[in-house]
Amino acid sequence: MIFAAIDIGSNAVRLLFSHVYETKGKVYFEKEELIRMPVRLGEDTFLRGEISKPKADKLVAAMRGFKELMKVFDIVAYKACATSAMRDAKNGQEIIERVKKEADINIEIIDGKTEAATIFSNHAEEFLDPMKSYLYIDVGGGSVELTLISDRKTIAQKSFNVGTLRMLFDKIDKDEWDSYKQWIKKNTQGIKPLNAIGSGGNINKLYKMIGKKDSKSLSYERIKAMHDMLNSYTFEERITILGLKPDRADVIIPASKIFLTAMKHADIEKVYVPQIGLSDGIVHLLYEEYKKKN
Repeated sequence: MIFAAIDIGSNAVRLLFSHVYETKGKVYFEKEELIRMPVRLGEDTFLRGEISKPKADKLVAAMRGFKELMKVFDIVAYKACATSAMRDAKNGQEIIERVKKEADINIEIIDGKTEAATIFSNHAEEFLDPMKSYLYIDVGGGSVELTLISDRKTIAQKSFNVGTLRMLFDKIDKDEWDSYKQWIKKNTQGIKPLNAIGSGGNINKLYKMIGKKDSKSLSYERIKAMHDMLNSYTFEERITILGLKPDRADVIIPASKIFLTAMKHADIEKVYVPQIGLSDGIVHLLYEEYKKKN
């Protein structure tokens, strides 16, 4: 069975095709294909409060293409979720109606709590040490979703508007940034040992750039060293010398700062990088819905 998940984020729009199969009582999720389009809706929303016609046109064109690809893959079901940029855009609902009319795709705008819960539905914590607690950190372009896990159960969850694009454009409210740090410090106080689980395109890229093969984790020191190294290059050098895509080269530094801040205030030494995100969570939920009906 193949399921499709569409993640309409602030920096990019992604379409994930995932093959789900059951063998000997176990369920396996295998990524078939991932298509990423750097539409960057947040550039409009966070600077002007609404999504411009050129960006909306790009989104509609991408959705038309996604619709055709879903026909080719003969999917069982799909779900399209829009996050921070579409949540905050004055004309978000209008664009959703246009996508439905022109591309025949239903988009659901999800709030921060739902986004965090969907990401957490990947159950990455099941593969980690049950004797430890974890802070799940998902860093996106418009928001950061935090989930505190202890004994494989969610004990606290919160979404903050401190995403990478907001930071890049200096659009993070000081009170929101302070609340982010205070929430982490307050909710993780006294929880030891505590590690982090990181998700999002930027932490995945940092992991790949560091080239770790012996471990699925990155230390605070390694991320700090990468942050300082990236900062020493210009935007153009990050593209030409380091080989980063333009829409990654500018947001990877804010992303590393957001991760480092969380790790510092929670006194976390390591972050595990299972290389999963919202689209993977959507696939898990689609499969669970399918099983209930069949």
